[in-house]
Amino acid sequence: MNTSTHAVDMPAFVDHSHLTVIDLPMVSSFYQKAMGLSVLEKSASGETLGVAGRPLLTLTTGSNAARAPRNAPGLFHTAFLVPDRKELGRWLAHAAHNNIALTGASDHLVSEAIYLDDPEGNGIEIYRDRDRSEWTYVPDGTVKMATNRLDLQALYDEAPKDDWTGQESGTVIGHLHLQVSDIPQADAFFQDILGLDVMARYPGASFFASGKYHHHVAANVWNSRGQPKRETGMTGLAGYTIRFNDPARLETAVKKLDELAIPTTRADGAISLVDPWGISLKLSA
Repeated sequence: MNTSTHAVDMPAFVDHSHLTVIDLPMVSSFYQKAMGLSVLEKSASGETLGVAGRPLLTLTTGSNAARAPRNAPGLFHTAFLVPDRKELGRWLAHAAHNNIALTGASDHLVSEAIYLDDPEGNGIEIYRDRDRSEWTYVPDGTVKMATNRLDLQALYDEAPKDDWTGQESGTVIGHLHLQVSDIPQADAFFQDILGLDVMARYPGASFFASGKYHHHVAANVWNSRGQPKRETGMTGLAGYTIRFNDPARLETAVKKLDELAIPTTRADGAISLVDPWGISLKLSA
């Protein structure tokens, strides 16, 4: 893939996901054995996992961790982007040989995606992007996406059946899909304040990105319409990071946050806030 069109080379992208869990050893073991992440850091309350030294996922627990209801705003899925179709197939073969349960698989025109849940019900997508030359943009600037059947058998048959030892270097978080309370509120936050473009809309969902990527953030109300903000200690998505390759875009977003009197704190060059659904968000350059 041309690196200049890669998800994390865009003006802004999702860099990190942070989950609160109840059983830290069990969930961490799953992300290591099933998903192929490596532990990069450990603390008394959590672990940070990643690929080739790049931190992608932090898991923490605490005495007040309580299982979130399925309709609470928060995570729909964390989406891990692998370098190419071969790597997606290698992971599928690993999943098949280790009885890792899948929840679905789709051809989205721009990408091929496989879905599953971690042991505490946090959604996961693992996907590969098609080359942008195969994407179809429409005159309003959005991109054509669909949810078509993915031929898992063909993907498996094409894959090398070598010993899979983890995700290949270059695997990143390609996007984060959120459950939110209200789509107009999500449009206002991600488009009007953070400066992301709306790249697609489905009934009850918006897809946002920078650099004409298909989406760095998605938001839906399929399970969570009208639900109140997350409460402290709920399991699931505790926080996420959006990193800006374009510092001017970060400055513009911070100015809008200030104009709207949205509370922020600043430390180590990053801006921290709480999004409209009670999820911690860090903006960094």
